Amino acid sequence: MKNHPQLSPPARGLTEQAIPPGRRERHRSETRERLFRAALRLFAEKGFAETSVEDITNDADVGKGTFFNYFPSKDHILIAFGDMQIGKLRMLVEEARRANESIPEILQKMSVRLTEEPGRNPEIVRLILLANLSSKSVRAEMRNKQAQARLLLRELMEIGQRRGDVRSDRSSDDIAHAFRQLVFGTLLMWSLDPNVPLKSRIDSALELLWTGLEAARRTPKEQGP
Repeated sequence: MKNHPQLSPPARGLTEQAIPPGRRERHRSETRERLFRAALRLFAEKGFAETSVEDITNDADVGKGTFFNYFPSKDHILIAFGDMQIGKLRMLVEEARRANESIPEILQKMSVRLTEEPGRNPEIVRLILLANLSSKSVRAEMRNKQAQARLLLRELMEIGQRRGDVRSDRSSDDIAHAFRQLVFGTLLMWSLDPNVPLKSRIDSALELLWTGLEAARRTPKEQGP
């Protein structure tokens, strides 16, 4: 008897082999996105520990085995969230390289993009922050994401320094570190008290940061007594 290769569990009645290459990639991307969104929604509603993989696949309307084709574990949903936010930051830095926008304009874009759903759900933000502290696997991956964020923010500040937007008496690395601390602290405080929209909190934090970044560009005469 011939051994037939095992197929991945079908999703919505289609196997990978039945889908043309272009549609196959789109199908995989859509399935992964459904699983990702379903997981975050359930984590927010039920809690991370109380949500099973079966809960996620039922909500996403795919077979249970399909989950592991995209995510090795539930923890990797949280890591994917970090990837999503890093991707937004990377796009902003790429836009800053190409465009002649000021750093304040870039920061406004950052405020909008980083606080889009699902990032403005306090339950999700609390979950991500808690996972950074309690899960070794997530913490290791998130440290890597933080390192990526620091490099991207450092490049953004260097762009601002070259354009004369950002003070040059402090290193871009120091500024990037302060930036991450400010945003992380804002997210933590907001997740505990989400009565004010996250975007408002981030806007206020970035405005204060920008005041400090820009202050050294003024002369003593301009600053007054």
